[in-house]
Amino acid sequence: MKKINFLLTLFCLAALLKATRTHAQGLPNHKFGEIYQENIKWSPFPAFPPEARLAILVGDPKKPGPYVIRVRVPAGVILRPHLHPEDRIYTVISGVFYIGIGTKFDASKLKAYPPGSVVILPGNTPHFHWARSGGYETQVTANGPLGISYIVPSDDPRNKNISK
Repeated sequence: MKKINFLLTLFCLAALLKATRTHAQGLPNHKFGEIYQENIKWSPFPAFPPEARLAILVGDPKKPGPYVIRVRVPAGVILRPHLHPEDRIYTVISGVFYIGIGTKFDASKLKAYPPGSVVILPGNTPHFHWARSGGYETQVTANGPLGISYIVPSDDPRNKNISK
């Protein structure tokens, strides 16, 4: 009996921890909720270089409707020219966010945005990023579904895993 109670307690504790972790990501848009920074779950995103990470904070970026995500890019990483169909608002959380507009990567077109800056990027605007002076973290607010298309298909990290 003690063994069953112990196992039942372990099972309930595991379920509670899983529920708490799941609740901390992708909060629904239409009810009160919160996420503390220490509970943000970072994951790789197939359309980004493998070192970059993405965290879903609010909504479901795969579906129509508002969403909030964070993007963390370590020093030296470049996101080659790409575009998103949705209008985006970037808020720089930490580091310096370098973004350039255009269909070809050109370091001379990069503009630096320090923490606290807000950048509006209209949908279908070709652009590129470089973690030039160190890593950065941005928060992106937009209406989904999230989309990303690279100008040059071979720049898309999703194409690197396709065997020829």
